[in-house]
Amino acid sequence: MGATVADQLDDTALWRAFADGATLVLQALHRTWEPVADLVSGLSAELGHPVQANAYVTPPQNRGFDAHYDVHDVFVLQIEGAKRWVIHEPVLPDPLRDQPWTDHRAAVADRAAHGTPHLDTMLRPGDVLYLPRGWLHSAQAQGQVSIHLTLGVHAWTRYALAEQLTRAALAALGDDPAMRRSLPLTERATNGPNEPGGSNGPNGADGTGGVLDLVRERLLAAVAEADPAPLFHRARRSQARPAPLGPVAQLAALSGLTTTSPVRLRKALEPRLEGTRLHTRVGHLDFPASDLVPVARLLGGRVRTAGDLGLALAGRLLRAGVLVPADR
Repeated sequence: MGATVADQLDDTALWRAFADGATLVLQALHRTWEPVADLVSGLSAELGHPVQANAYVTPPQNRGFDAHYDVHDVFVLQIEGAKRWVIHEPVLPDPLRDQPWTDHRAAVADRAAHGTPHLDTMLRPGDVLYLPRGWLHSAQAQGQVSIHLTLGVHAWTRYALAEQLTRAALAALGDDPAMRRSLPLTERATNGPNEPGGSNGPNGADGTGGVLDLVRERLLAAVAEADPAPLFHRARRSQARPAPLGPVAQLAALSGLTTTSPVRLRKALEPRLEGTRLHTRVGHLDFPASDLVPVARLLGGRVRTAGDLGLALAGRLLRAGVLVPADR
């Protein structure tokens, strides 16, 4: 009924695809359904890694995907119906986020077709299956529609820490005048030590062969001294989003703000107070010394009303999307 919208889902096409065996995928369910959002937020806080949630609705005797692996850990929560899961050992243990299964398509297909399953099991409502990243899996619904919720845990890795360490080191090298100098107008600056022009080569006396050694030395020293923590915290905050915010409800709360207005800290902000600056997933705020005590109370869960913060501070935090109206 009503006018069409260009990017609106075609429900008839959706039904026909489902009737033909296609799986319906509800992406990022944690962004649209509060119970799942609360589950994901709590799990992410407990684990210290970003978590997402998708739901999969598969018609009887069908499967959504052929054998593949994910680059994140997975918890499968069976909601309705039954689904048979066949699990094989990895062809690439602990894949990184930029190492998808499609890079190893032939090996994955061969392992799934000819390898002995590590696990062949049936999930029924209430069952949970844990799949570490990299483990091959395929699943087929049985005699009725199958619905399961997938919680994807995007684990931080040592490689990710190395990335932040390298970035911190490179940032420090930018402050080193010697590292900002131009290379000599010759390719010999990057020759190996035993090549012509290298530091041990016959042309090393002109000094060009020592540039690479100098760069290595300064880089290693910068890595040894670098503190990746600030960049790592920033990356962690950027990899997940805070709880959804209702603009209309937010404006109504701000317009009708009184000392008795119930408020709370927005969920999944990952707030961190450093000195007079509050870091969150929606940006940072600087506070005068007089506001630090009520801000600390807010972070400690000891604020119930706008009056606990003071109306001016509560209004500022509402505008920033850090504070949200709470149920009475």
